[in-house]
Order: sequence, then C-alpha cells, then structure tokens
Amino acid sequence: MAVIREHGKEQPYIPFGIFKLRLPFMHYKQEWPEFWQGLILVAVALGAIPILQETLGVPFELAVAMVALNGLLYILHPTFGDPLFPGWITPAIPLVLAFAGGYEAGIDRIHAIIALQLTMAVVFTFMGVTGLAKKIVNLVPVSMRAGIILGAGIAAVVGVIKPGGRMAGQEVTILVGAIICYLVLFSWRFQIAKSKNSFLGQLAKYGMLPGMIVAAVVGPIFGEIAIPTIEWGFVPFGNLTQVISGYTIFGAPGFPPLGYFIEVLPLVFAAYIIAFGDFVLAEVVTKDADEVRQDEVIDFNANRSNIISGLRNFIMALIAPYAPLCGPLWAGGTIAAVERYKHGRKSMDSIFGGVGTFVIAMAIAGFLMPIISLVKPVLPAALSLTLIVQGFACAYIAMEMVKGKEERGVAGIMAIFLAFRGAAWGLAAGVILHLLIGVKDQITAVPVAPPAENNKSIDA
Repeated sequence: MAVIREHGKEQPYIPFGIFKLRLPFMHYKQEWPEFWQGLILVAVALGAIPILQETLGVPFELAVAMVALNGLLYILHPTFGDPLFPGWITPAIPLVLAFAGGYEAGIDRIHAIIALQLTMAVVFTFMGVTGLAKKIVNLVPVSMRAGIILGAGIAAVVGVIKPGGRMAGQEVTILVGAIICYLVLFSWRFQIAKSKNSFLGQLAKYGMLPGMIVAAVVGPIFGEIAIPTIEWGFVPFGNLTQVISGYTIFGAPGFPPLGYFIEVLPLVFAAYIIAFGDFVLAEVVTKDADEVRQDEVIDFNANRSNIISGLRNFIMALIAPYAPLCGPLWAGGTIAAVERYKHGRKSMDSIFGGVGTFVIAMAIAGFLMPIISLVKPVLPAALSLTLIVQGFACAYIAMEMVKGKEERGVAGIMAIFLAFRGAAWGLAAGVILHLLIGVKDQITAVPVAPPAENNKSIDA
C-alpha cells in the first residue's frame, strides 16, 4: 500500500542526492485512467519505428525492440523525482532525418546517429551537473531560437507534402487524419465545444490519438493502408542482441571516428535549444499544477531532468541508437495527467501516481504484440501526422517569440536555410543576419524644414 502524504507536503520519497527515489505502489498509488490511456497511446511511441527504419535501416522486429527499451527508460523520470512524462525531441526529428540523409545508408549513417546521441548525452549531463542550461540558452538571440523552431516546423511539413514525400500514396489517409488532429488540438471552436460536451472533453485528453484512429479507419477504405493482422505474444528481448551486434559500438559498426562528432555539433546545438523549450514548458505546467493543488508540493528541477535525459540518451546510444533522441517531455502525456490532477486529491492522489502509472502502462504495452500488430499498418501515416502537427506547433510558437520586423526577418530566413540546407547552414545564416541587422528599429527621424511663408500663403 502506498505511503500516505501529509497535506501540503511532498509525496514521500527516498533521498538520493539530487534525485528523489519513488517506487510504484510504495510511494504512489496506481491511477487507472492513466493506465488505460498508456495502453492505448503506445501508438504514439510506436511512431518512432518508421524513423528508425529510415535512418538506421533496421527491420520492423528490431525497431519494435528498440522502442520497447526506450519505453522502459521513460520510467526513470518519475522514479527519480521528475514529475513529467518524457518523450522525444520531437521538433528536431525532421532535422535529424535531413542530417541522416546526408550520409550513405549503412555503417556511415549508423555512426552519424551514434555520434549525435552520444554528444547529446554529454550536453544534457553537463548542463544538468553544472546548472548552466538556462544561462547558455539565454545567450542565444530570440530571433535565432525562433529560427531554429520555425525551421524544424518547415522541414517537418515539407518532408511530408513534397512530391514523392511521406504522403505519397496515402494522401486521403493523412489529410483526413491531419484535419482531425488539428481540430482536436488547435481549433478554438473545438475548445469551446468540449467545455459543453463531456464526450468531446474526454476526446481532447487523447491529443493526436483520435486523428490516428480516423486515419487507421479511412486508410483501408481507400486502399492506402492494409488491414491489420493481429499477432499474439510478446516482444522478445532477444531481438536486442541483434540490435547490439548489428547497430552499435559493440557490434559491426564499432565506435564512430572523431570526424562524426565534429559534424554533429551544429545539429546538437539546434536540438538542445529545442529541448530547452521543453524544460521551460515543463516548469510552467508543473508550477501551474502546484498552485492549483495546495495539498502537494511539486518539485521540478531542470538540472535533475537534464541529467536523467542525458542518461537515457547515453544508454540508448550504446545499446539501441535512437534517431528521435531522448527528450525531457512529452507535452501531450504530461498535460493529460496534469489536467486530471487539477481536479483534486480525490481525482488523483499525487502527480507521481498519474505520470508514473501512465509511463509504466505505456512501457508494458510496448511489449504486447497484439497492440503493436494492430497499429503496425498505420505507423507510417502516424509519423506523417506527428510531423504535420509538429509543424503547426513550431510555426505558432516561433511567431509568438519574435516581436520586431528584424527578428521576424532573421528568424524566417534562418528557418529556410535550416530546413533546406541543414543545421550548419541555418545557424551560420542566423549568426550573420543577427550581426548585420540587429534586433531593434534604428530609424533616425530626419528633421524636415518648415515650409516657407510664401508657400503657406499659397496653400491658404
């Protein structure tokens, strides 16, 4: 039975330095609504499979094992004191895909992804241990931060809709799914309607899932995706041995040469700037929940979250290189749990019960072949929907960040370079434009001589 928390205190834990160890059933209760959501929303996590197949060339069965391992590592966050549902560095995915496309498929590309993730692990850990994250990121001009985010959004949508892109052959499936996703996630009309309709209110908690379900139904009707064939059993851990032998530093590829670590630096910089936005959002979400619920103190520590994210990237880079990268926050899962948490202690005893149960349920579902085989046909479309939704979110976030015309111009041009020529070109364009143009209007008013008296007389 879980330990009872005193009113106005933190949820009980075992102190462990910067970490706060909490074990399920001992330090928090299971929350059944989050459990069922986790089983269903594993479809979102499985969206990484097409990314792994494209970047690393792994077969479906091995990609599933890699996703399952990544899901297990999600548990580290609530277990060690982070009140968040972790995820990928999602806006960076199109940048990673474009970066990987610059290398020959096979060992060359595998080395690039390993170098990228190992370097991300070092950066996350360094920022967490030293506490420099906020200071360093704040040195980057707003115009460049917005340019990185907008560029990621442009790259995401272009990769889907361009001729021969991911939408080819699945146009109806993806367009209909995207309409549902946009309606549920971004439509103000839907936001008004859900406040008056309990069904729509519940539907809104599932984020992108309604769009994916509609895509899974529409696709077979139009012959764009196959009808699923249900398989029974569990994902065998033995598949990870094949991943290790074929795709890691302990197998055939070996350790990447130094040159790869140098080449990934621009992308690492861009990806961390994007991930920093997740830390900011996490702090806002947890602070809001903490203010609503006076019965529990919620301690979000960005340094701790950085260190745990670094550990996940390090483990995955060594055992199962993960192109989506390991980020600190899945906003959809975290916000879904937090919104129910705000309804009071009777609704959810502790934020760790909600997030912890959610994460554990998704980790369990990642090993269940019936669920995996059910969503397998729709996974390529699900990835496209993820990128299209990410494009919309990146666009409005970036546009809200920049105020003056100079900042908007720098961000826009930098974004185009970044989306079409890669992270190095984008960062170089951003730096040069920022230095040349600046961020403030510097128009000096030129004094105008008063009109002559005779002109006044004529005008009169």
